[in-house]
Amino acid sequence: MKTSQIYKILVSGVCMATMSACTDLVNDEKDSVVNEVAEGGFAPVNVVESLASAYKDLSTYSDQAGIYALGEHTTAEMIPPTRGVDWGDNGVWRTLDQHTWDASHSYILSAWNALNQRAYKATEIIASNPTAVQKAEAQFLRAYNMHWVMDYWGVVPFREVTQGVNDLPKVLSRSEAFDYIVKDLEEALPNLPKKGPSVTNGTASKAAANFLLAKMYLNKAVYKSTTPEGPYTFDKADMDKAIAYVDAITADGYSLEKDYFAAFSSAAKTEPIFNVQEGTAQNRWFMTLHYGQNPSGWNGFATLADFYDTFEAKDTRIGKPAKKDGTQFSGIGLGFLIGQQYDDKGAVVIDTRTQKPLQFTKDVPLAGAATDKGIRVIKYHPANSGKYLLMRYAEAYLMKAEAMLRGGNAAGALTQINALRTLRGATALASLTEANLFDEIGRELYWEGGKRTTEIRFGKFTTGTGTSVKEAYTVLYPIPSAALVSNANLEQNPGY
Repeated sequence: MKTSQIYKILVSGVCMATMSACTDLVNDEKDSVVNEVAEGGFAPVNVVESLASAYKDLSTYSDQAGIYALGEHTTAEMIPPTRGVDWGDNGVWRTLDQHTWDASHSYILSAWNALNQRAYKATEIIASNPTAVQKAEAQFLRAYNMHWVMDYWGVVPFREVTQGVNDLPKVLSRSEAFDYIVKDLEEALPNLPKKGPSVTNGTASKAAANFLLAKMYLNKAVYKSTTPEGPYTFDKADMDKAIAYVDAITADGYSLEKDYFAAFSSAAKTEPIFNVQEGTAQNRWFMTLHYGQNPSGWNGFATLADFYDTFEAKDTRIGKPAKKDGTQFSGIGLGFLIGQQYDDKGAVVIDTRTQKPLQFTKDVPLAGAATDKGIRVIKYHPANSGKYLLMRYAEAYLMKAEAMLRGGNAAGALTQINALRTLRGATALASLTEANLFDEIGRELYWEGGKRTTEIRFGKFTTGTGTSVKEAYTVLYPIPSAALVSNANLEQNPGY
């Protein structure tokens, strides 16, 4: 008997705020991979086509829902205010903000499905007689997707290609998943190509594998802990490994961009390690801009005043004013958009709902927010956006600084951080502590999708303003109810 196994891309949709219709700006793969397999057997896939498809799948990381929402909306640097009926969406955004999610949450399910499907696609490629380089690329992609499953849920289901459709995937513990991911990356590393920084870096490279290995070892204390909520003990040997992996990235020619916002533009030269090549970063500006701006946004997400206030006024990361020179999209500034907003020709933008000048305010409630409430954020500018970044050098640079501090080299870490702050126009720090390092990571990497992981590592995930459920168990998401029904080997995470 043969069974047709069809693996389709799950696209996380969201009802946009301005209309009752839904708009999805993630690039949807047009074809499904259909693989005819004998029960208990495996028919190899077309490696070239499947690998190309796996890279296209990365576009799901640029969506504003699903994977990204789980990494940002649950943190203290983003808020998804409901404006009248806009962005209500049956509470999916508010529950993330307040930490009141449960196992039926649609974005928890969509992220779970997307990540596990992509990991299995990579396993199929590995089992289909690829070249050494193709196998290394697939191992990297499997590791990348599996690492997010491990990070978000603490367990990773794993299906062998020889298993029949009625066989249940085994479930790796967090510790087992850590070891599996590291093994994949270490095996892949020698066969991956060496690439320097480029906006076209959309495929696996030594630098990308080194980046993920550094991240794994920096977070090893979390992933190997028998108590997911901590406290965590960071071993110096692990920190030394993280430092060595970052040093290998630096040796491949990567460095900090002198102009902070250049890293997110098509002119980026020194930072891009691994990008999403399919599509654009347009969701990042549509999800935050007001309806009356150009481009017209969905009037959604904002940052919080407490986070905004961690920046010095002279810190260049806080933003650049709009050019307003008449060119397309020149009415949009960079960084934090606060106060009066202007169109491309410098005229005041009028809020179409209130008929008053559009002035973004620092205050913003989670529910019942007016259309002008909340500071908006632009890192990818619609006039010159680069490809969506999954890895950039500044994060690696900060991982090294943190590993140095946790490994006992506070003086070296301080030098590292102050070099970054000088480049960004900020005042040098007199000393480096976990507290001010946490703030510095936030200032450099805001809205890039990884804040939740950082908050957990620093023991701050359950303490954020607006968090209703501050229980330790929320450092892991619940296994989706649908997954529990389909795989009896899965057990629900404690607390849910």
